[in-house]
Amino acid sequence: MDTTPEEAAQVVALLQQGLSQRAVAAQLHLSQSAVSRVYRRFQETGAFNRRPRTGRHRCTSERDDRFIVSTSLRNRHLTGVDVQQELRRVRQVAVSEWTVRRRLKEANLTPKRPASGPKLTAGHRQARLQFAREHLDWSIAQWRSVLFTDECRVCLHGSDRRGRVYRRPGERFAQCCFAETVAYGGGSCHDVGWYFSRGKNRTCFRAWRRPRRRLTADRYITDILLGHVVPYAEFVGEDFVLMHDNARCHTARVSRQFLREKELRTMDWPALSPDLNPIEHLWDELKRRVRARNPVPASVDELKTALLEEWDGIPQETVKKLIRSMRNRLQAVIRARGGNTNFALAGAAAGAEELGLRHDTYGDSTNGDVLLEHSLGHHVDYLGGIAEVQWQLKDTWLTEQKI
Repeated sequence: MDTTPEEAAQVVALLQQGLSQRAVAAQLHLSQSAVSRVYRRFQETGAFNRRPRTGRHRCTSERDDRFIVSTSLRNRHLTGVDVQQELRRVRQVAVSEWTVRRRLKEANLTPKRPASGPKLTAGHRQARLQFAREHLDWSIAQWRSVLFTDECRVCLHGSDRRGRVYRRPGERFAQCCFAETVAYGGGSCHDVGWYFSRGKNRTCFRAWRRPRRRLTADRYITDILLGHVVPYAEFVGEDFVLMHDNARCHTARVSRQFLREKELRTMDWPALSPDLNPIEHLWDELKRRVRARNPVPASVDELKTALLEEWDGIPQETVKKLIRSMRNRLQAVIRARGGNTNFALAGAAAGAEELGLRHDTYGDSTNGDVLLEHSLGHHVDYLGGIAEVQWQLKDTWLTEQKI
């Protein structure tokens, strides 16, 4: 039985006081041989701790270890089993998966879920880079005149489980550690659309059951632009700018023609750029709040209630901070040369495993789904104070509330 350093110190102290080894063993409830070993070790080394042992020989050589690390670094998405099989194929060395993981951990490579972002082509990167450079000098006041829009898919049931990548600290957003995603992957249950400007207001929703319905360009014009955006733009004035993505209903010929006829200014938004849209971080906050509810929503009605309640609970200051983050977002795109940035962290593509929350543009609805359309209010100077313009899509009305 091994003795602790404290017990060894007691043994030496008692022996130096003149007690016999048998007496010390009886007093400390140790064997006489253990007392003898402790005192002999103290005489030889002057220490109470045991000498370090050599331990079992490593089953991999230094060259094997370097091969394991380099294989993982060449492809960060390889699992421990993949590296194990590659080691066996190339080096003819058979080790367990756990041995491979330990070697990677020794190199400070640990498995983490990859930050996800859309798959970008060279054209996408160039467009993102050009947009960032053109708008880098915009002031906060200019960004506060933009009506940001986005859509988010929320599934009551489902999972968005992803693989892991081996990475070092600080490499979360390295391009080699990114997991690129493709739109519409994984299906849908519930669609949620929200609209975002200088502030946040109440929510209005419509439940779409059967049959399956799609947000076409005609319905986008009738329900969204005419019923919501046009009167909103008239209230804001000539500074109004509409930001919407490149969904088909947004870029359709009739939609573009309608916007020209109404003289609505729109931003030339680069495709696949959720990290530039500040509302994406609001999705992340909303999903965190919904996931934290106890119990978790178990039906469509409960999910609707949870979304509305948690949305109303998001502080207004959060919205203001997101608007002020636009310059940082553009700078991040420039640093990444048009690639995905660390602002993709809170993109809804990251999803939530518990509720299957997925980011998406408007698409086909499925049976039993619900479309929530939400607008974030507009703040203007009003009689020396701040007026919150609250919006409701169904009735298309405005109310001004002095704060």
